[in-house]
Amino acid sequence: MNRLDVIKAVAKTLSAKSEAATAVETAFQAIGEALRKDEKVVISNFGTFRVKYRKARSGRNPKTGASVSVPERRSVRFKASRNLLNP
Repeated sequence: MNRLDVIKAVAKTLSAKSEAATAVETAFQAIGEALRKDEKVVISNFGTFRVKYRKARSGRNPKTGASVSVPERRSVRFKASRNLLNP
């Protein structure tokens, strides 16, 4: 399922597809903004999104075999709700 499929599913309950698109886009933007601010996003009966920091490490270029340093970075983790996993 992609973004357009989500918009179509929401449009079935709303009167217009443009309203559904606006609602979905706004929800995704709000989640993205909260994660950029290092806030945890909890959606009841669905799951939790949180930011995790990965330490800097040394890696290897698979093509040349040369050692490369990989900088510290942030990533998003999702933990599914028990209600989502156990229907």
